Amino acid sequence: MCHDASAEPPIYSEPVTTADGGSLILNGTDGAAFAAYRAMPATVTGRAVLILPDNRGLSGFYETLAIRLAEQGHPALAVDYFGRTAGLDHRARTGFDDMATVMPHLMALTRPGLYGDIDAGIAYLRALDLPVAALGFCFGGRLAFLTADPAYGLSHVVGLYGALDEINGSPGPNQVAATLTTPILGLFGGADPGIPAEAVDRFDRALTAARTPHDLVVYPDAPHSFFDRHYEEHRQASADAWRRILSFLS
Repeated sequence: MCHDASAEPPIYSEPVTTADGGSLILNGTDGAAFAAYRAMPATVTGRAVLILPDNRGLSGFYETLAIRLAEQGHPALAVDYFGRTAGLDHRARTGFDDMATVMPHLMALTRPGLYGDIDAGIAYLRALDLPVAALGFCFGGRLAFLTADPAYGLSHVVGLYGALDEINGSPGPNQVAATLTTPILGLFGGADPGIPAEAVDRFDRALTAARTPHDLVVYPDAPHSFFDRHYEEHRQASADAWRRILSFLS
């Protein structure tokens, strides 16, 4: 699992504008409905950001993160993955802190449905007539790296602790790095057993060979999902990660 129900984004910057947010329902490219949460700044000063959540889908963590990004001038949209199998209201779901509950929904995802929903989220933000970036965490971090493919037309992608190698036969960012052209910021925990330093090194070398602009940062003692207010012992890593995210997006 990644961020649990009590997780909160650790934000280390003062707002530059006010922001408001709210839930909405979008339709994927196959017509299926899925939930999202959008946040809009009173004054837009930055690119729009598509937020790709962890393997639990949309949660309060990502709604709060969307507001925090909007307070920095970035319109933001956080999308859910599980409208087809778990309903449109993430607050009504039970058991999603248990991987055994989440796994059937993850296994029911299809590539056309998942990437069609991502395309719909990008299209929603692109209607604001702004460049669009992706910011993902865990499962969503992996997806963010994969949307560095030029077919998505994104300006920047940011992935936090996104798995880099093949999973259940599905190629990961390391397997397709030669096709990724969008500038990438990758943030990883050095104490994350699921993403070894060797995998990050291979990603670095592959992106360098592809001449893809990138910055991969490993925080030596940080675990998976360190970007959480409750990880007070990793406050410095979180503060640096937030600074890097805002700098990269600007």
